[in-house]
Amino acid sequence: MNVKTKGRFKSIRFKLWAYFFLFSMIIILFLYALQGLFLNYYFSQMKQAETTKIANQIVDTYDRNHNSLQKLIKTMDVLAETNDDIYMRIETLSGETVVAPYSDSLIFPRYGTQIQKLREMLADGSKRYVSGTSTTQDSKSSDDMVFSYACFLEKNLVAPDVADSIGAQSLNCWGPSSYVLYILTPLHPARTTVSIINSQYFYAALIALILSFVIALYFSKRISRPLKSITRAAAEMGKGNYGVQFAKSDYTEINELADTLTHASHELERTEMYQRDLIANVSHDLRTPLTMIKSYAEMIRDLSGNIPEKRDAHLGVIIDETDRLNTLVTDLLNLRHMQNKTIILEKTYFDIKQAAESILASYEIRCQQEGYNLVFNCNESLTVYGDESKIKQVIANLVGNAFKFCGEDKTIIVNIKRNGKKVRCEVRDNGSGIAPDEIDHVWERYYKSSSNMVRPVEGSGLGLSIVKEILILHKSQYGVTSKLGKGTTFWFEMNVVKNKNSATHP
Repeated sequence: MNVKTKGRFKSIRFKLWAYFFLFSMIIILFLYALQGLFLNYYFSQMKQAETTKIANQIVDTYDRNHNSLQKLIKTMDVLAETNDDIYMRIETLSGETVVAPYSDSLIFPRYGTQIQKLREMLADGSKRYVSGTSTTQDSKSSDDMVFSYACFLEKNLVAPDVADSIGAQSLNCWGPSSYVLYILTPLHPARTTVSIINSQYFYAALIALILSFVIALYFSKRISRPLKSITRAAAEMGKGNYGVQFAKSDYTEINELADTLTHASHELERTEMYQRDLIANVSHDLRTPLTMIKSYAEMIRDLSGNIPEKRDAHLGVIIDETDRLNTLVTDLLNLRHMQNKTIILEKTYFDIKQAAESILASYEIRCQQEGYNLVFNCNESLTVYGDESKIKQVIANLVGNAFKFCGEDKTIIVNIKRNGKKVRCEVRDNGSGIAPDEIDHVWERYYKSSSNMVRPVEGSGLGLSIVKEILILHKSQYGVTSKLGKGTTFWFEMNVVKNKNSATHP
């Protein structure tokens, strides 16, 4: 058996067909067992229960009518008309006929043996009723069974040995003159039915198997067809064609799979686009300072090598561009370590107000020289638990980002305030804002917002991505709110620690 054939046997189409067909076979075999093998037993139990019920009805009628045989005969005639397959007669225990059907001379010989056995069982035992199953006297087959039942008509009769055992000879005991009801019914109709069923079952089973085969084949094709379509589309996606659409069907689970794969296709397409942008942006950020370094190095070599003032200026440009390269590489390495969870946080208790003040102090010269207005609002010292250097980096990146996009008023507002059991840090600007459909992408590497048009030259373009990873490592909540033309607010929250000595680490 080759690999292709084995694959077909393991396919969902083949297994669906096989399971459906097997289920149909089990149903057919169950029906055969139920009707062909157990029908005799069910029919026998039903006839015995029905015979016992008729006997109790006759006894009750005889008792209610004060032992009147005339009314009893009418009741037996009615029962005989509605149950034409039963034989009823009343005798004394000694065998004298009391009530017999009109065709008794024809029917009685068939059941004489059963009635004699029942009579002996009542005479010898202490039971009010007896029953049994046996073949009729004229039967040629052991399968031609009859159920026989006998009981005393009077309800108040007791066995003579019972009366003797309790010393109550005055009790009404049965004897040779006591009336006995005999009811007999054949069981052979069930065997005839079974024989008919067995003779026709082969054709019925054959038709059922053909129908089940066709239905199983139809449904297996219908269920497997959309899966094959999804498989083909997935193969195309594996080749890099991310624009494929995964077809849906009539089944909820397959539709959910198609939606998930379609979403995955779009995400992969977007990721590939970001990857191309990342490579392009990093290449640009590397090429620009490298070009500057090379150009100024050549200028020093050719022009300003012997002129101290120009040489120092040119060397300063080289140093700045080298620092920029170093910042870019450092940010890339830090981001990779954070995303891989290989960076170790050095957590301590620190005052987030003091940490923010130390970061904002470094922007004072820039504010004075370039006319920026940096506003800091914090009314109290708030202790948190985390890596102080990383949280300072978060604040620095958010403030630096606000400087880039603060708008014409050049105002940046930093708010730190208690919010229940947490401290909330906000960095707000009054710039152009971010479009609603872009706001979820600002945390991605090198994402360019359409409202910001082009990212400024300074910086690595990874600041917000680093902020996101640091806050994720601290298990802090973070977010951004923005309105076009009114500005943007970046925020994050950390747990407030009331007592350093009793506090548990988050």
